[in-house]
Amino acid sequence: MSALRGATAYYLPAPSHWPIVGASALLLTTTGAAAWMNRAVVAPYIFAAGIAVLLYVLFGWFGSVIRESEGGLYDKQVDVSYRWSFGWFIFSETMFFGAFFGALFYLRWHAVPELASGDTAQLWPSFKGGWPATGPAIGGTLKPMNPFGIPLINTAILLTSAAILTWAHHGLLKGTRGQFKLGLALTIVLGFAFLGLQFNEYYRAYTALGLTLASGAYGATFFMLTGFHGLHVAVGATMLSVMLGRALRGDFTPDDQFAFQAASWYWHFVDVIWLLVFVLVYWL
Repeated sequence: MSALRGATAYYLPAPSHWPIVGASALLLTTTGAAAWMNRAVVAPYIFAAGIAVLLYVLFGWFGSVIRESEGGLYDKQVDVSYRWSFGWFIFSETMFFGAFFGALFYLRWHAVPELASGDTAQLWPSFKGGWPATGPAIGGTLKPMNPFGIPLINTAILLTSAAILTWAHHGLLKGTRGQFKLGLALTIVLGFAFLGLQFNEYYRAYTALGLTLASGAYGATFFMLTGFHGLHVAVGATMLSVMLGRALRGDFTPDDQFAFQAASWYWHFVDVIWLLVFVLVYWL
């Protein structure tokens, strides 16, 4: 099978049970989550079972792919396919965040001013508009989150982590594995530091500022954008942790490193999205 590396034939993997098991894991997880929202007694157990099966699929399926790659079964065509696939995945993530940024733009620069002006203003005469806004049917005032506290520190953390990850990649390309592993470890530490600071900011928002998802337009857009970004940071840090574990066992060479490259692409994507979050959610 190693002769496939120079061949032009399309690589066809052996039949696998992982897709159906993965689909079952997603079914259990989503069913458990929906039932949990409706306060079903067994919902947490269904959700936990789905997560457990999903983790089993992730370890098993990716393990099979790694063994196939290290066994010399993949040719150039497979490598290109993986790169295109991951590129489209990042594109889909870009569209995901684009929808939330679009919602923020519509609420802040169109819906809120419209509700406070013209004929619509007669429905809620006490609603003055402006930003941050709760909404015409939600009372109270909101204080905007300070962009120059934790958000600015987190911006510096993510930009530093991006530079360190690039430094780690250069170490791999030069064959300096110590630099490669150290850079990976530092990037992971910075990623979890980011999450810790964000958790601290959320705690203060809930307890000191009274800002929640139920706080109207500002609260909803703030927590949706920063929360989903934080989830992506957690996923990226987990991916890099797996890459570090593989690096410690001797995986990756200058000519065979797509898994690490994919994880680094994802991390840089997360960095860019955070810059948009910082400017559009915190600063403007």
